[in-house]
Amino acid sequence: MPENGHQNVTMVTCTAPVNIAVIKYWGKRDEGLILPVNSSLSVTLHQEQLKTTTTVACSSSFQEDRMWLNGKEEDMKHPRLQLCLREIRRLVRKRRNTGDPASDVISVSHKLHICSMNNFPTAAGLASSAAGYACLVYTLSKLFGVDGNLSVVARQGSGSACRSLYGGFVQWKMGERSDGEDSVAEQVESESHWPQLRVLILVVSAEQKSVGSTSGMHTSVETSPLLKYRADAVVPCRMEEMIMAVRQRDFAAFAELTMKDSNQFHATCLDTYPPIFYLNDISHSIINLVHCYNQHYRETRVAYTFDAGPNAVIYTLQEHLPEFVELLHHFFPPQTNRGEFVKGLPVCSASLSEDLKRDIKMEPKPNGIRYIISTKAGPGPCVLEDPNLHLLAADGMPKNTA
Repeated sequence: MPENGHQNVTMVTCTAPVNIAVIKYWGKRDEGLILPVNSSLSVTLHQEQLKTTTTVACSSSFQEDRMWLNGKEEDMKHPRLQLCLREIRRLVRKRRNTGDPASDVISVSHKLHICSMNNFPTAAGLASSAAGYACLVYTLSKLFGVDGNLSVVARQGSGSACRSLYGGFVQWKMGERSDGEDSVAEQVESESHWPQLRVLILVVSAEQKSVGSTSGMHTSVETSPLLKYRADAVVPCRMEEMIMAVRQRDFAAFAELTMKDSNQFHATCLDTYPPIFYLNDISHSIINLVHCYNQHYRETRVAYTFDAGPNAVIYTLQEHLPEFVELLHHFFPPQTNRGEFVKGLPVCSASLSEDLKRDIKMEPKPNGIRYIISTKAGPGPCVLEDPNLHLLAADGMPKNTA
């Protein structure tokens, strides 16, 4: 619940997760409302490894809206940010007009101070904007006492943010209405549904991507015939198949769909004019390693997917995780020791057979992977009740700034 402190400052802190799409969202049919050309489906990653933390403070003493991201003050005039603030305030006014006392917590006319921190690289293709806007919208909703499906609001900050409002396996239905009211996220299964599923984030580069997702999508919609074919003819069937694979915990079907959809997304980027290159040589080596590994065992044990960046996301089952991590360590030997190379959930060591190493058919690429984050499916956003965890001090100013 909101707390009253110094100078009548009301403050709420929440966290929200990263999500990684296995059926990709790429392209908008309405750029103003952020309505996608196709539905998508993602896995919400565990917040112990990847999360955004946001504190929002409100006070009559604040002179203007202000925001700090990862210790640096940001321009509050960003149109997407303003849109989310306006939408939340509109929902509050609408609810108060109905006489609902639950939303009568604070005045919507008071200025806000927002402080947000990611515990992972920002703008490196790790869905930082999705977690960030989901966390912002969720925190604002708790501050103002607004509930209901917030995905319509979060979607207008960053399309895939609507999927980060839920844990586990989440679909974003593209919807049909022109006002976007039916373009919403829904949970397909909870984070506890498939406990054996494990996720590895292979951080190849933490640099900001050369072409942002927003401009990349716009160019693809304008120039790629493959994008339209994918949206109309491919994704609807894949969504049905993926939902079934998740519900049945059919890893082979889940993995094949995941890899095919990742490949087609990047084919769409290449089909864009001028072409967009998000993958690099190390990304291609990871793809080769995964296919060689699966061929060695004559079954699909591991899957890759790549968002708009070179970093790979690997899906596998717990029983195959130690061997595959050992394989990554062998073919992408790091300068650091194993403890610094693999972060997050612990992974047991394993031995590699000579047959397996021979069947991978590639030379080791030292330092190709900077580090690995080991994680799993996790829950949606949550409120941090401990006031010591606020990112803002009692006066509404950041505790830590760069």
